[in-house]
Amino acid sequence: MAEAQWRLPHGPRSASRARALLRMQLVEWEIGGDVAQTAEILLSELVSNAIIHARTPPGRQIGLRVAQYDGRLRVEVADANSTRPEPREADTDDERGRGLAIIDALAARWGCCPRLHGIGKATWAELALPR
Repeated sequence: MAEAQWRLPHGPRSASRARALLRMQLVEWEIGGDVAQTAEILLSELVSNAIIHARTPPGRQIGLRVAQYDGRLRVEVADANSTRPEPREADTDDERGRGLAIIDALAARWGCCPRLHGIGKATWAELALPR
């Protein structure tokens, strides 16, 4: 298993920074193409959800983790809010509300679990790696 972890501010610029960190890591692991592009979309949606929906005390950060194991690539975002994300139906006019539907459509599987060390949750998505 190989993994990388980072912490970013709970703020609007963190999604773009998360994508940049992920791209660098995937280059190092020689993962590219559709898997890399899809992983970037998944991570961006997870970070955006944490920033928009996870109400946390000032100064809290979000944790990022990317791991490859057993033929899978996992992207994970942890925040200090324990409320689990719930998919919802977005109306055609809604500008938001499709993040989890996008994750569900693109990921081989996804889920949410309590953080191992600390308060809050980790929301993750996995992709199959090419053989």
